[in-house]
Amino acid sequence: MTTLLLVALWTGLFACTVALAMTIANLRFYARATAEPLDPAAAPSLTVCVPARNEEANLEACVRSLLASNYPRLEILVYDDASTDRTPEILARLCAEDARVRTADTVPLPDGWNGKQHACDRMGRQATGEWLLFTDADVRFEPACLERAIAETQRPRATDVPGSKPVALVSTFPRQITGTLGEALVVPMIFFILLSYLPLGRMRSTTDPGASAGCGQFLCVWKPAWLEAGGHAAFRDSMHDGIKLPRNLRRLGYRTDLFDATELCACRMYHGFAATWRGFAKNAYEGLGSVPLLVFITVMHLCGHVLPWIVLPAALLGLAGVVPQLPMLALVLSAGCVAGALIQRVMLARRFKQSPASVALHPVGVALMTLIQWRSLYLAKTGRRTWRGRTQGEAPTAEPAG
Repeated sequence: MTTLLLVALWTGLFACTVALAMTIANLRFYARATAEPLDPAAAPSLTVCVPARNEEANLEACVRSLLASNYPRLEILVYDDASTDRTPEILARLCAEDARVRTADTVPLPDGWNGKQHACDRMGRQATGEWLLFTDADVRFEPACLERAIAETQRPRATDVPGSKPVALVSTFPRQITGTLGEALVVPMIFFILLSYLPLGRMRSTTDPGASAGCGQFLCVWKPAWLEAGGHAAFRDSMHDGIKLPRNLRRLGYRTDLFDATELCACRMYHGFAATWRGFAKNAYEGLGSVPLLVFITVMHLCGHVLPWIVLPAALLGLAGVVPQLPMLALVLSAGCVAGALIQRVMLARRFKQSPASVALHPVGVALMTLIQWRSLYLAKTGRRTWRGRTQGEAPTAEPAG
């Protein structure tokens, strides 16, 4: 038993060390958007696409934050996906107030489609902009956000190669606002997993689909490339456009990139732990994509980010004679894991303005995310995933959004 414990702790120390080193490197690459101003006369047209299903609590604030933008050639397209609340009324008022806001033509959800992907595909094909920004109604934008995002697509990069295809998509993870402890434990895990495992340097230097990432809350894509890749119809039954769209573009030779927009946009994804659990469970497994990878990450997380937080106090109590003593090596290894994890989480919390509770309760957050990932696998394999209270291909109902 002691040998097995030490093997697990050595594995954990390896996992924590790699995650910390990867995060330190990735934070250098995950840079803030360029501050170089766009020439208004040369700025490409932009359509912001907002899928809205029962979004009476969010839609107006989202659209008004977009209308406050200083972007010169802007269209805001909203797809009312059979809402049963006040969303249609709010949308009609916004359209009447400002000609830049437009309602997308809607049709019943076809069989085999996820509701969000269908809404985005319909909007993308009706949009007039050269660039499309797919976002969510719960995102709030600072006035400079759209200009900075488009400037990010236009800036020269060290990886530019004559004759190669351009950057066709840039994405970011908005600052994640958490209002409850349950949210604070789970939502920041997005950044922990992303920056622990995805080498952003490789993402920039290759067009390998496996080295890409994106966030469905902010996908800014060049429309001709989006159409060439099949639009959102190419992954119509998916729950994870943030993964699928960058990969499809890279398969065609286009490049994709990430930038840090912590100061430019924000989002409160969910309200309360139950909604957070349901929301992450719908696509957490799809973000990984394979059972072997899920098993690997589970082992790394349990050995490096959960077990040491149990062993360390037990080893200290053993030294005090309160419980049977553990080997000194177990104390050293577990202390190394805990220290590495804390350093990493403090760095992430400071950079992305995360709750201190997410740092102090790190092992709880990791354990919850692990459970969510396995729950997500179960939902994916049994066809029980939903988006906004609607299953794939389900006819509209009067039930409230989930």
